[in-house]
Amino acid sequence: MKLNKEIKDVFASVKVKLFITLSLTILLVIMFLIMVNNFALENFYLYNKEKTLKSVYYTINSYYRNPSQNNNIETELEKISIDNNFDILIKDNNGINVYTTNKNFSSVIGTINDIIDKFNISSSQEIEKNDRFSIRKQRDIKSGISYVMLSGVLDNGYLLYIRIPINSIKDSVRISNNFLLLMAGFTILISAIIVTIVSKKFSEPILELNNIAKKMSNLDFSHKYEVTDAKDEINNLGISINVMSDKLERTIKQLRDTNIELEKDIEEKSKLDEMRTSFISDVSHELKTPIALIQGYSEGLLENVNSDEESRKFYAEVILDETNKMDKLVKQLLELMKLEYGNREFNNSTFNIVELEKEILRKSKVMIEENNIEVDFKEEKEITVFADDFYIEQVITNYLTNAIKHVKEIDGEKKIKISNEINLEKNKVCIKIFNTGEKIEEENLNRIWNRFYKADESRSRSDGGTGIGLAFVKAIMNNYQNDYGVINKDNGVEFYFELQFIK
Repeated sequence: MKLNKEIKDVFASVKVKLFITLSLTILLVIMFLIMVNNFALENFYLYNKEKTLKSVYYTINSYYRNPSQNNNIETELEKISIDNNFDILIKDNNGINVYTTNKNFSSVIGTINDIIDKFNISSSQEIEKNDRFSIRKQRDIKSGISYVMLSGVLDNGYLLYIRIPINSIKDSVRISNNFLLLMAGFTILISAIIVTIVSKKFSEPILELNNIAKKMSNLDFSHKYEVTDAKDEINNLGISINVMSDKLERTIKQLRDTNIELEKDIEEKSKLDEMRTSFISDVSHELKTPIALIQGYSEGLLENVNSDEESRKFYAEVILDETNKMDKLVKQLLELMKLEYGNREFNNSTFNIVELEKEILRKSKVMIEENNIEVDFKEEKEITVFADDFYIEQVITNYLTNAIKHVKEIDGEKKIKISNEINLEKNKVCIKIFNTGEKIEEENLNRIWNRFYKADESRSRSDGGTGIGLAFVKAIMNNYQNDYGVINKDNGVEFYFELQFIK
């Protein structure tokens, strides 16, 4: 099957088609010429010789009609004989030879009436006859030679005999046919060379155009046809394909850009819908408790459950506190949504991360002292990073607040440690915050980064936690595509995140 396909591909080639077409044309022309030689050349030859015989008859007759004007008749007759390969015999009224170019011809000629007998003619075909001469096609049995012979009477009464052998014409036809066949072979060979050169000149640009068209079908418009100075159809086709390629490339690029914009719009809409659904779900879930508290204490105030001023003040403070918590939760949740769905732009700049850490520790000093926590932070060297200091402050604050809430005394120490580790190969600085305390269960190591997940379900609401602090960290780090995480240590837990380090 593969061989048959290869054979079909070969015969489908323009070069092969052109060669076969040219070869068949040459062979048909040669065969036509051979047929013409075989069937028409001899008749055409006889027709011309017949005309020549008649012309010679009238010429010789004119010589003997006015012999005084032609003193050298024999010389003229000899010239006619040599030029036309004729045998000429002239006899007077008494049968005596007046002139002959061939003695053998003279010896076999008698009177006109016994010509056939004298020549041992086995077949005779009359070609033309009138009152002056007759022309016959005859064949000599002894010699096997065929002749065309004119027998006639001149105006002065002399008998004129002219003959010409016609066997030579058959040899000429045979030689001509052989020559034509030989020429056909040479012509086909030369044609093969010419076709190879010419077809290469024509097929190469066609193959190039075909290759360009195939690439265009695969949306590859990088290849262009090299336009020449020639003003032929192939060059014009190449120009047209180049124009079409440019237009298609521009059109497809516009379609792609439009499609990308449409996909972005769809993605944005999808994100917006998802964010809206998630926001409503989260807010509905998290606001149940504060709304219930507000409702309960509000009803207590309306119904004067406690009539003393101090109780009413307490009820009002609970309602205000829960309202503030709700406001804070909604704002944080909106900010988290923007971070998670990529709608928040960062105001990145270079700053000293060590100074930011010191400032956060200063703000958290009261909480640290109230919980009798030892802080290990000895960084003095300046470390420059590139990020948005506002959001990085939130990340560190969330880590530190989380550490303060969960720190416990282990082996006689209750400690929080803040450290910075520089990786020059990655151009990153890793900020680590460690606190002594209980390890996080393995199944919760990934869950703690989810919104509203609380590992300690018994924790009171008075600590002010909303359960989205670590989710904030995750969203901010994902936007920067930086690494972050948590590791259980022997005597506590270590949270970390990376930032771009500026040397």
